[in-house]
Amino acid sequence: MTRTAKKPAKTKRKPATDTPCPPETMEAFGQAAECLKALAHPVRLRMVQLLLAGRYTVGELAEDSGIPDNVASENLRLMQRCGFLNSEREGRRVFYHVAEPHLKNLMACVEGRFLNGSG
Repeated sequence: MTRTAKKPAKTKRKPATDTPCPPETMEAFGQAAECLKALAHPVRLRMVQLLLAGRYTVGELAEDSGIPDNVASENLRLMQRCGFLNSEREGRRVFYHVAEPHLKNLMACVEGRFLNGSG
């Protein structure tokens, strides 16, 4: 007589809550996703890393990242539109700095996962 193993019964997964996600929460997640896309580029992540340590001009950021000034400006404007950065004009120079304090936690996560030997 051949014995067959019984398959475990499938259990239906319970949602985390009994109520569906409200539309305003989904809208907030949508906004978050759009802003996270703005960070999803190696050059922009490097710029944020530098800007968390101090303020820099477009030229300084471009030189460090190995890209032309106009490309650096475009990347900075994108992050500024999401509210991650602010800029200040001093004479002919424009300095950028971090406006969103939560970027520090995001970068710590990225650095811990990908730069500190565990990636």
